[in-house]
Amino acid sequence: MSRLSDVASWASRHRRLLGAVQLIVLVVFFVSLGWALRSSVSAAAHDLGNANLVLFALGCAALAAYYLVFVLGWIRILREWGIQLSYPAALRAEMISMLAKYIPGAIWAPAARVVAARRAGVTDAALVTSSMLLEAGLSAVAGVIVFVVSLPFVDNVDAPLWPLVTFGGVLAVLVQPRVFRPVAGWVLRRVGYKKELPDMRGRTISTLLVFYAGTWVLGGVALWLLLRSVGAHPEPVTIVYLGGTAAVGAIVAVLFVFAPSGLGVREASMYGLLLAVATPGQALGAVALNRVALTLVELLVLVIGGLILRGPEREPAELPST
Repeated sequence: MSRLSDVASWASRHRRLLGAVQLIVLVVFFVSLGWALRSSVSAAAHDLGNANLVLFALGCAALAAYYLVFVLGWIRILREWGIQLSYPAALRAEMISMLAKYIPGAIWAPAARVVAARRAGVTDAALVTSSMLLEAGLSAVAGVIVFVVSLPFVDNVDAPLWPLVTFGGVLAVLVQPRVFRPVAGWVLRRVGYKKELPDMRGRTISTLLVFYAGTWVLGGVALWLLLRSVGAHPEPVTIVYLGGTAAVGAIVAVLFVFAPSGLGVREASMYGLLLAVATPGQALGAVALNRVALTLVELLVLVIGGLILRGPEREPAELPST
C-alpha cells in the first residue's frame, strides 16, 4: 500500500494548494449558478420564509430513516467478504465518511471510512475501500433504474437521459463480480496490495440492487416532504421520480470532485429535475432545505451511532467463506 500512502502524503503536504484550487473553482461555479438563477432567488426566499417546519421535520425524519437503512447494504457487502461488523460501528463509519466529504479533497471520505473501520477492528484498508466503491456503484445503478422507471409518471422532464443511462449501464457492468473483482484487483496491485479480493455471488449483487432501489424511494419520500414544506404540491405518484432525482444529485456530487460533498453541483442538478413538479422558486427552496437537512441529519445520525447506540465494541467476526 506504499503508493496509496504516497498519494495521501502528497495530498496532506499540499492541502493548502488543493484547497485553494477547489475554492477558486467553487467561486466561479457559484457565481455562474447565482447569475443563472437570479430570477428565482426572491421567490425561493419567500417560500423558505414561509416554510412549514412540521413538514421539514418529517422530511428530516425520512432522510434519517434512509441513512439508517442504507448502512445495512455496506454491512451485507462486508459480510459477503467474510467480515461481520456491528451495526453501530458500521453506522459511525458511514456517517463519518459522509461528513468527511465536506473537507476539500476527494480522498478524505474513503480515508475517514478506513480509519473508522480500523477502530472497529477491520484493518484491511484495501478491502474497506473496495467495499465503498462497490457500495457506491450499486447504489448509483439502482438510482438510475429508479429514475428511468419513474419517467412515464412525470411530464415535462428535462434530463440528459442517454448520458445517464449510458453511465448507469457502464456501472452495471463494472459492479458484476466477474468484472469488479479483476478490475479492482488490478488497481489494488498497482498501489502495492498483494491479496486477492474475496468473491461475491451474483445473487447477492441482485439483492443489493433491489435493496438500494428501495432506499432511493425512501429518499424520494424525504424530498417529497421537503417540497411540500415550501408550498409545492407534488402528487404521491412522483415519490419514485423524486427518489431518482435524489440519486442523480448524489451521482453528480461524486463525479464533480472539486465541490466538497457536491456542494452546489448537487443542488443545481436536482433543481433542474424538480422543475417538472414544482415552480422555480419552490424547486430552489427545496434544494436549499435538502442541503440543510442532509448536513443536519448526518450529524444527528452520527451522534446516534456514536453515543446512543455505542456499546461494548467486539472484534469483527471472521465468517466462513462460501
